[in-house]
Parts: sequence; C-alpha cells; structure tokens
Amino acid sequence: MTKKNRTLALCALTLSALPSDVSARELIQYPSVKLQSLDKATARTMTFEAKVGSTLKFGPLYMKVQSCQKSSPIDEPESAAFLQIWEVDTNKESSWVFSGWMFASSPGLSPMDHPIYDVWVLDCRGDASPTSNDETVAEEHAAPPAEAKQAEQGDILEE
Repeated sequence: MTKKNRTLALCALTLSALPSDVSARELIQYPSVKLQSLDKATARTMTFEAKVGSTLKFGPLYMKVQSCQKSSPIDEPESAAFLQIWEVDTNKESSWVFSGWMFASSPGLSPMDHPIYDVWVLDCRGDASPTSNDETVAEEHAAPPAEAKQAEQGDILEE
C-alpha cells in the first residue's frame, strides 16, 4: 500500500468513527426567558421572567430580550438568549453594557462585563406571562443608547 493510499484509508476510518449526528443542533424558539441578576454591592439577587421583545429594569440597567432559543428534548440541554443591556446614569445618559447571546450552560462564555451587576440566563420558557419583582419600566427612561435607536431605524453604524 502506498503512502497516499494509507493516508486515504486513515481518513476514511477516522470519518467512519465520527458520530452520525455531526450536524448543528436545531434550536427551538420560546416566547419568554428566565433571567437572574445580582447586585454585587448589596448581594441582592432578582429572578425575572420576560417575554421576548420586552424590556426589564434592574437598578440602572435595562434589559431587552430579543430572542430565546432552547435545544430539543432529545439533544443536550441548552438555552440561549440574545440580550441587549444598557445602563442609564443619573444624567439620563445611556450606554451599552452588553449586546449578544448568553448561554445557560456556559455563563462564562459570553458574560456581561459590569463592575456592580451580573445578569445570566437560566432557561427559556413556554409560559406567556412575564413577571418581574423590580420597578416597572418607564418608557422615557428605557430608551437604549442613541446608536441602538439608529440601528432600529435601519441606519448603518460605523465604528
């Protein structure tokens, strides 16, 4: 057997040993997400459940849930949510804190970086009633940073 044939045979053997389900997991959309937050200064924790598309408030942080997806019951358990989080200071100025996917099984993979607050995903839920134990979101204070408003209106942002 030539060296080229041995290499091809080794590749074929390696590929045949791989599991047949090598494809990407199919995630299912869920209508709400369960989040947990921590105020590191006071050790106050809150658990929130919110519908996709809603905005929650925790201290000076506002959290908008854009999507929540969960793996099918036959796959390894995974819940992931796309969150946009911004902070509004005392001068009513807003600034981004986090924008991206958070994963329940790996909170350290894509964490929110804030000196006082932590937020992480617990699960995607099927029930339709959002609940929150914190203050109600006031629309005039819940506006995301200006660049988010522009992006929502379809403007292209340049960094």
